Amino acid sequence: MKLDVLAVSPHPDDVELHCGGLMVRFADLGYATGIVDMSLGEMGTRGTVDGRKREAAAAAEILGLAARRNLELPDARVGTCSTHRDALIDAIRRYRPDLLLVPHEIARHPDHEATARLARDAAFLAGLEKLESDHPAFRPRKVVFYLTHHRYREPRPSFIVDITSTFDRKIEAVKAHRSQFHDPDSAEPETFISRPDFLEEVEAQSRHYGSLIGARYGEPFVVREYLSIDDPLAHFTERK
Repeated sequence: MKLDVLAVSPHPDDVELHCGGLMVRFADLGYATGIVDMSLGEMGTRGTVDGRKREAAAAAEILGLAARRNLELPDARVGTCSTHRDALIDAIRRYRPDLLLVPHEIARHPDHEATARLARDAAFLAGLEKLESDHPAFRPRKVVFYLTHHRYREPRPSFIVDITSTFDRKIEAVKAHRSQFHDPDSAEPETFISRPDFLEEVEAQSRHYGSLIGARYGEPFVVREYLSIDDPLAHFTERK
């Protein structure tokens, strides 16, 4: 299946949390979108593997994905051997996305940092003809980094996408991962993301980035390359 956009997710809920609004918007625009989850999240404090598979499938429906695949790499040990990179190379070649969305390397969770490195390398290596896998060589046209929870400085976004029209569906997709977030009836231990106020923080962050572009909600993204603009006047004065 040829996809227009492929998002790489360290765990089954990361894309929903950090670029779910953009993924819904892409689907609304008619693009074929997909997610590759690196792990099943089996080391997470809450939920079960089978339950998280069902939650990921439910979230995929809400996001309007054309494909979702889990590489089943070991949670909490992503990136510990070269076969992890090779699995992602094969997934990129399988779906042949023009745009690859990956987590930024500045992150709170080590799996996010590892996935950023793997995805950056895999995006390039997937284009090497002499590197063999089950699918022919292919290199995405652009790699874009989405921001996750971070421990250090806040990366400066290269651009921010207005997700006002898709924010409610983003949150719906996030809540599809119900085992991971606050449930007053759950007897499972509380985690960083299951705190009662966590989703309020997600909304506050989206409001913050939206305010920077004059929108209600926004999601930030980073590109490593300089952006080329052919007509600055048209670019900066385009009426929405």
